[in-house]
Amino acid sequence: MGTLHARKAWLMACAAILVAQGAAAQDATNDTTGAADRKKGRVTLLERLVVGAGKEKVAIDTPQAVTVLDQDDLDREQAGTIGDFFKSVPGVTIVGSDRVTGQAFNIRGIGALEAADESKILINIDGVNKFYEQYRMGSLFTEPELYKQVEVLRGPASSTLYGSGALGGTVNFTTKDASDFLELGQKTAIRTKTSYDSNGNGLLGSLTWAQRMGENTEFLFSGNYRQSDKIQTATGQSISGSDFNSWSGLAKVTHHFADDNEQVIRLSYQQWQSKLNDTDYSQTGTLTFGTIDRDTTDKTFNFSYENPASDNPWLDLKFSFAYSDTSVEQKDAKLPASMAALATNALFLPSKYAYKTFSTRLENTIETSGDGFENHLTTGIQLSHQSRVGETTTNGSAISFHPQGTDARMGLYVQDEFVWADKLTIIPGIRSDFVWQSPDKRIAGARDVNDVALSPKIAALYDINDAVSVFGSAAHTERMPTLDELYSWSAGTGAGSYPGGRAPSLTLQKEKSNNYELGFALSGDDLVQSGDSGRLKFTAFHNNLTNMISTNPLTTSRSAVPYYVNIGKALIRGIEVEAAYDSDYVFASAAWSMITGTDLVNHKALTTIPANSVSATLGGRVPEKNLEFGWNAFFAAPIKTGATTGPFQAYQLHGVFVAWKPDEGALKGLELRAGVDNLFNQPYQNNLSGDAGKGRTFKVSLAKLSGW
Repeated sequence: MGTLHARKAWLMACAAILVAQGAAAQDATNDTTGAADRKKGRVTLLERLVVGAGKEKVAIDTPQAVTVLDQDDLDREQAGTIGDFFKSVPGVTIVGSDRVTGQAFNIRGIGALEAADESKILINIDGVNKFYEQYRMGSLFTEPELYKQVEVLRGPASSTLYGSGALGGTVNFTTKDASDFLELGQKTAIRTKTSYDSNGNGLLGSLTWAQRMGENTEFLFSGNYRQSDKIQTATGQSISGSDFNSWSGLAKVTHHFADDNEQVIRLSYQQWQSKLNDTDYSQTGTLTFGTIDRDTTDKTFNFSYENPASDNPWLDLKFSFAYSDTSVEQKDAKLPASMAALATNALFLPSKYAYKTFSTRLENTIETSGDGFENHLTTGIQLSHQSRVGETTTNGSAISFHPQGTDARMGLYVQDEFVWADKLTIIPGIRSDFVWQSPDKRIAGARDVNDVALSPKIAALYDINDAVSVFGSAAHTERMPTLDELYSWSAGTGAGSYPGGRAPSLTLQKEKSNNYELGFALSGDDLVQSGDSGRLKFTAFHNNLTNMISTNPLTTSRSAVPYYVNIGKALIRGIEVEAAYDSDYVFASAAWSMITGTDLVNHKALTTIPANSVSATLGGRVPEKNLEFGWNAFFAAPIKTGATTGPFQAYQLHGVFVAWKPDEGALKGLELRAGVDNLFNQPYQNNLSGDAGKGRTFKVSLAKLSGW
C-alpha cells in the first residue's frame, strides 16, 4: 500500500500550506459574521432540521424515527471510513467489515451480507440514489471528508418521498458547500487538513478551496487522499485486505438569482477511486478466497434547481437531473491451492461490474392556510434508468450470477401535511412506482418483467403541551425484485439450458412490509441552569414482512429450479430511544436500541438482527478557551445469531475526545482534534460483522481555514 515517501509528501505539503495560511490569516478580514456565526442559539441532537417536503421540521417534531448528524458530529468521529459515522445512531448497524470496500447498512434488522439487501435501504447523496451490489463487496464507496450532514430515516415511511422498497429506511448524505467555509465579505477561503490514525498508520491529506465569484455565485473544490496499512484487532491480529489507498474529489458550483436571490442552481461532480493490488477477494469478511487486483470507482453528477417562490403559495419547485456510475474492475486473482480448480470460474476471471443510472425528479409543494390551520401538498415524479453490467473482460462473456440488464422506473407520489392550531400534524401520502425490467439477451429463457409497487402511509403528531407530544404512523411499502434476483442463473449438467442448475426467477412476487409505530417526545428548557435544553424521543415499531426473497434451498439433478424464491415471512419489533442535553458548559446524548426478529416460516430468530445496544456521550466545554472534550461509550448485549456462527459475547467500548478551535488572532481558523477509540483495547465482534473489531486506535487531526 502507500509508501513512506507518499506519507511524508502529504504531511509536508499540508504543513507548508498550514504555515502559508497562518501568514495569510494576519491580513484576512475581521468580519466574523460568517456561516458559522450565522447559526445562533443552541440546537440539540433532536432539534436539527430534517430534509424533506412540506413544513420545515426538526427531528423531535417529526412523526418518524429520524436522526440528523451535523458537521460537529461528523468531525468528532474523525472517520476513516463512511461506516464510522453511525456508531451512535439507534437501529443502525454497519454490516460487513472495516475494509473500505466491504461496508453496507442494516437498519432495524434489515440488511445482510449476501441477500441483495442493498435494495431494502435507500442511500442518497445530495438527493441522488446510490446503489451497488456484488458478491462479497459493500454497497457504498465514498470519502467521509466530503459531507457536512447525514440524515437517517428509519422504517418504510420514507418510501413515499424517496422510493418504494425502503423496508429498513433511508440514509441521506449532504455534501459541503462553499458557503460553509466563506464568511460574509470574503471572496476566497482555503482549508487544509491532515490526520493520522495509529491503527494501520492511516493518513489523510485534504485540500478545500471555496471561491465567491461575484455576489451570487460560489465555487467549491475539495480533493482528498487517504491511505492505511492493515488494521489490527485488540488481540493483535491483522485484518487481511484492510489496507487501502483512495483518491476523492468534489467540485460544486452554486448560483443564486431572481428576487431576493432565492432561486438557486447547483451543479456538482463527485468521484471516489481506489486501486488495490492483492487485496482480499472477500471484502465483507475474511474467507479463504485468495486475493485479486481491484479498481473501484464511484462517480456522481448532479444538476439541481430550486425555486421556493416565497411570494407564491402555489409554487415551491425542486428539479434535479443526475447520473451515477459505480464500477469495479478486477483481475489477477490468486487462489489458494485448495481452490485451484476454480481458477476458470467467472468469479475469479478478469471482469467488470457496474451500475450506471440516469435519474430525474420534479417536485412541487402548494401551501394553503386559513383560520388556525396550514396545509402543504407535495406532488412529484421521479424517473430513473439503470444499467447493470457484469461481464468478463477477456472475451466479454456474461456472468450468470451477476446478470446484465436494465431497470427503468417511474415514481409518482403525493404527500399532504395538514397542521391545525400548531398542535396537530397529520401526514398522509402514497407513492406508485412503475417498474420495467429487461434482461440481457444472452440469458436463455428470460423475459421482461413489468410491475407496480405501492407505498401508502399515514402519520400523525399531537403536541399535548410545550413539553409533551405523541405520534404514530402506519406505512406499507413493496420492494420489487432486483435484476440479480430475477435473472441470476447457474448451469447444471446434461442437455438443455439449466438441467440440474438454477434458472431465472421470473415468477418472484414483491416483498411487502406493513409497519406501525407509536411514540412520544419530551422537551424541556432551563432544566439545570438558565439557557440549557433537554430532549427525549421514544419510538416503538412493529414490522410485518411477507414474500421475503431468498436463494432457493432446493437442488435437483434432473431439472432446473428458480435461483430465488419467495419463502420468507418475518416479524421485526423494537424500541428506540434518543436523548440529548445541551448547555453552555455540558452536553450529552444517549441512544438505546432493542430489536427482536423472528422467521415466521421456520420459527427461528432472524440472523440479521443486531444485538441490543446503548451508546452514550458526555462532554464539556470551556467557551472562553474554545475547548471541547468528552467521553463516549457503546454497550452491546450478548446475542446468539448473526452474520457468522454465534453466540456473540457482550462487550463495551469506551473512547475519549478533545477539540480546540481558537477564533481570534493568528490561530483563528485552526482546528485541532484528538481522540482514542476502544480505549481499553477490548476484543469484540459485532454480530453482523464478518471480522473482529478494531483494537485501540489513537487519532489526531489538524485543520486550518483561512479566508480573505
